[in-house]
Amino acid sequence: MALEIVRSPNGAAAFLRAAEREARSTLWNFSVVWHEQHQDFTAELDGTQAGAARIRIAASLAAIEWCVVLPEYRLRGIGRRLLESAEEVANYYNCHKMTVEVLHQGGAQSFFERCGYKLDAILRQHTWKLDVAVMRKFLL
Repeated sequence: MALEIVRSPNGAAAFLRAAEREARSTLWNFSVVWHEQHQDFTAELDGTQAGAARIRIAASLAAIEWCVVLPEYRLRGIGRRLLESAEEVANYYNCHKMTVEVLHQGGAQSFFERCGYKLDAILRQHTWKLDVAVMRKFLL
């Protein structure tokens, strides 16, 4: 029998979806209930979409995939309100913490710190060779 490794841009997705639950159960040595979903939030101010956020919820964890407020609408509490709405939904789904990855020592890190997020780790040269701060906030 000859083993062959093939580059497959999208071919592995179906296999990974099918095998992920078993792999995680083996990794953590307990049965993992794995129902992944996304929740989107938008902020409208006077009929204009000023910002949006998306969280991913899976296995009692919530991750902020993005939280963006247009520059001309910043410093008005819109980002904070988006996060509060996201945290409320995460609580509803019994998530015990939220995480986010941002540029280390950038404006986003300062924003999340003001919203109660703590630095968990620094991933050196992680994205585009830039340092990334992994931040978390415990919810429940």
